Amino acid sequence: MSDTYIIEVSSEAAGIVVREKKGFRFFAASHRFNSLDGRVFSSAREAERAATRFLAVGHEAIVA
Repeated sequence: MSDTYIIEVSSEAAGIVVREKKGFRFFAASHRFNSLDGRVFSSAREAERAATRFLAVGHEAIVA
């Protein structure tokens, strides 16, 4: 299993996630995804879903 994944949404680099003991930490690749920066997700797939939802519905639904 890899320890680092690139997250892309609609052909845009959203960020990378790096495996840690508690999950996968998200590092934003562009300012559009800064609200997700530093968050820990249970899986790389969950981080990808969060980035996708972020673009679809906006920041309030993700951070809350």
